[in-house]
Amino acid sequence: MSNGPRPRLTGRDVAGAGMLMLSVNLTCAGIGAGVGALVGAAVPLFLLGFFVGFFLGIYVVARRFRDI
Repeated sequence: MSNGPRPRLTGRDVAGAGMLMLSVNLTCAGIGAGVGALVGAAVPLFLLGFFVGFFLGIYVVARRFRDI
């Protein structure tokens, strides 16, 4: 943790955070749908993966951009 001024937030940072969150969310949803297709419950596990991916995406973005 530094004592200097915080770096300025740019549009590039915001776009990167959004794309990172979206990619984590869609990856988890895809994994959930794939596993669900194997066991015969594609839609419920897709939705579960989507919600897990949403919260995991928030966590990943918060960790990646915590210095900004």
